[in-house]
Amino acid sequence: MKIYMPAKRKARIEMLPLIDIVFLLLVVFIYAMLSMAVHRGLPVVLPTSTSVSIEKELLLSVTVKADGQIYVDKELVSLDGLTAALTRYVTPDKDPGVLLFADRDVSYQNLFQVLDRIRMADVHRISLQATIEQQR
Repeated sequence: MKIYMPAKRKARIEMLPLIDIVFLLLVVFIYAMLSMAVHRGLPVVLPTSTSVSIEKELLLSVTVKADGQIYVDKELVSLDGLTAALTRYVTPDKDPGVLLFADRDVSYQNLFQVLDRIRMADVHRISLQATIEQQR
């Protein structure tokens, strides 16, 4: 008696589930990068506003803490050295911008001194950052 053995089929890797997983990973990485791009400042308690919008095209972040310390992209600078620190990043072919993170307890005078130093560095696109005020 002869026993018929069917030919063994080779194992296949199904492409559709693999493509689904690749696209899912791609979406996760894109959302992770977009959320990381906005938060370039140091943690401070921002003032609140009802008409806040997020600017994503700006290049530098300047943070003014409540005790008066000033940071340019997490690098500590003095008030007198702020203009020099910003001019290192300014190039003639780009229109640079600054995200200004100022603690709500910073005095009005100190804030204007920082704004004057930013303008002296030939930076005219300045965005004051705030958090969204919760409606009651």
